Amino acid sequence: MYSISLNPLGDSRRYRGHSCLTDEKLFAIFAFATCGGYSGGLRLSVDCVNKTESNLSIDIAFAYPFSISARWAQDWHLLSKLQQVTFEVPTCEGKERQKLALTGDSSSSAEFFVTVAVFAFLYSLAATVVYIFFQNKYRENNRGPLIDFIVTVVFSFLWLVGSSAWAKGLSDVKVATDPKEVLLLMSACKQPSNKCMAVHSPVMSSLNTSVVFGFLNFILWAGNIWFVFKETGWHSSGQRYLSDPMEKHSSSYNQGGYNQDSYGSSSGYSQQASLGPSSDEFGQQSSGPASFTNQI
Repeated sequence: MYSISLNPLGDSRRYRGHSCLTDEKLFAIFAFATCGGYSGGLRLSVDCVNKTESNLSIDIAFAYPFSISARWAQDWHLLSKLQQVTFEVPTCEGKERQKLALTGDSSSSAEFFVTVAVFAFLYSLAATVVYIFFQNKYRENNRGPLIDFIVTVVFSFLWLVGSSAWAKGLSDVKVATDPKEVLLLMSACKQPSNKCMAVHSPVMSSLNTSVVFGFLNFILWAGNIWFVFKETGWHSSGQRYLSDPMEKHSSSYNQGGYNQDSYGSSSGYSQQASLGPSSDEFGQQSSGPASFTNQI
């Protein structure tokens, strides 16, 4: 049997299970979609002295996972298993053409980032189902909260590492696809008589957005650690440990206050009884002046 929660903000567990997990799924989708679905390119032109040898529209396309390597064509058999970004450019020396590739390889950081995003989405989706339909199983023997807490901490760390690595990888991609850097690879552009220029540069706004969503995911998962920790037995035992000394302290204080009041009232009464003059003593004192007058 399973139960359905209709109060998403009833306690910290339901808040974690509905609102936060919805944000985690959405942010994870945006993270791997903006990175894994990227494709871009740049266009260069080489204007040779001999116009028949020129190429004014050299298109260089690249996409995820950005497996690019600086190798010349004769060494290409060493890297045949990788998805390479290759292009041909004129040498301005007859009909001979030069085959080049972009520099760098950011595939590892990009693939790691997307992998973390996909698994974070799948876990958030599975956790949402558990929170809504299997609350009793979730709380049984306190295993559900402990597993959720450990997984949340792990994903927080993975988001931090993955986002930092992908930010560095994106910086390398920008350098590798910079038109000025690509023009330096062409032998024709090293001759002053030839004119080489960039027609347009790649647009990196989508990749920049993926980095932002990566660090937002880290902040979101790290912030959810507290909500998950409140459902573990560690938080409950800590509260009981703190409440017991306070109860003992308050009971001893009340007992001490009662004794002090009783002591104060009894001591005050005895002090008043000892200080207050009796009627016999007062009479003896008042008769003293009269007897002295009769003697005179």
